[in-house]
Amino acid sequence: MTDYDVIIIGAGAGGVFMAYEFTKLGKDIKVCMIDRGGPIAERVCPIDGKKIKSCIHCKTCAIMNGFGGAGGMSDGKYNITNSFGGDLFAHTGHAEAIELMEYVDKVNLEMGGAEAKLYSTVSTDLKAEALRYDLHLLDAKVRHLGTDRNRNILQNIYDSIKDRIDIHFREEVLTVDKNGGRFTVITDKGTYCCSQVAAAAGRSGSKWMSGLCEKFGIETRSNRVDIGVRVELPAEVFEHITSKVYESKIVFRTKKYGDRVRTFCMNPYGEVVNENTNGIITVNGHSYADPALHTENTNFALLVSNTFSEPFRDSNLYGESIARLSNMLGGGVLVQRFGDLVAGRRTNEHRLSQSFTVPTLKATPGDLSLVIPKRQLDDIIEMIYALDKIAPGTANYDTLLYGVEVKFYNSKVTVDDRLETSVKGLYALGDGSGVTHSLSQASASGVYAARVIAELY
Repeated sequence: MTDYDVIIIGAGAGGVFMAYEFTKLGKDIKVCMIDRGGPIAERVCPIDGKKIKSCIHCKTCAIMNGFGGAGGMSDGKYNITNSFGGDLFAHTGHAEAIELMEYVDKVNLEMGGAEAKLYSTVSTDLKAEALRYDLHLLDAKVRHLGTDRNRNILQNIYDSIKDRIDIHFREEVLTVDKNGGRFTVITDKGTYCCSQVAAAAGRSGSKWMSGLCEKFGIETRSNRVDIGVRVELPAEVFEHITSKVYESKIVFRTKKYGDRVRTFCMNPYGEVVNENTNGIITVNGHSYADPALHTENTNFALLVSNTFSEPFRDSNLYGESIARLSNMLGGGVLVQRFGDLVAGRRTNEHRLSQSFTVPTLKATPGDLSLVIPKRQLDDIIEMIYALDKIAPGTANYDTLLYGVEVKFYNSKVTVDDRLETSVKGLYALGDGSGVTHSLSQASASGVYAARVIAELY
């Protein structure tokens, strides 16, 4: 049995930056990081680049697991803000949360992101134009690394820490026990002991995290689930917005239901991709720093937030059930032209072939009204017409809608201002804790927790 001071469970954004910070603090702390995925260089989806539209359900998804976590295979957008992306500020204070995110940004620049542009959504003209139509642009600084540059940065971080901490890839943590002041971490390959455990299981580890909290009696609060579609249209439609702010977080309250709909993860000149979350295929988007990899389209998500009360409390189960409908009908992701949706007819292969907007993802043409509940679909249609007023062309007939996009949020784990749970020595950080749900805040939480734990040594 190997002894450590700290074991980090999960090599996502929170775990990676926690491990990195430990190597920079100059303390004699023996650290181990365990992840069920592989190194960043070996994270390749087996159907990537092949004319296969459905997931083949690998035992461990290379898109969601491995060094860098789900964010490692994303387009690398770091939003430096307390306005969205989590509630880290509630534990650190507003000013320190921003300082931590700026520190993460500095590390990314030093590790190969120096040429990545920093955008700001503080655009008076755009905000004023949006407000004319009751659209609300949220403020943030945005560093866009690009999927390609993001991977290079993570590789450089890995190279800088691999000889200073123990990293166990393709090893799954089965359970964690505590006896006295020591933890025992049991995996499918071994048993390890430590004084401090940092649970940074990420979004794909939501069920594992819930089980750990139940085992130790750690209080959790159910969180929301966001359900919607990914919109794809010619890049020229949003060029006047993306050229200024790149990632525009626009929130709209629908007139019909009073629901909040928001844009999410905008990818200028990007591509639409599949995403596997616990065996459920949903849709996401990427964009690249290298102009040679650019497409002619821009894509972004439109998401409707759903929060439930008694008697139903499992918001993620609700989102999963809707995504499974899409998987059942289309074998994966469905795609429909906006004009067909509004006209009440299914998009088929022939109609899709007539589209002026050429899809970047091989998805199954279909009818999203058979999958997404009417209320959410009405919200999305109303939002598209609202966006059309500030970005004419959004509501064009050939705008493509991919479904379903679901953003699962882990139940929020109750932690104190040190990110420590009610079990002394057990910390919860990153998106797996429910405290954060963005690359920047998840990474910052790892830095913060490392500094907190280092004070003990």
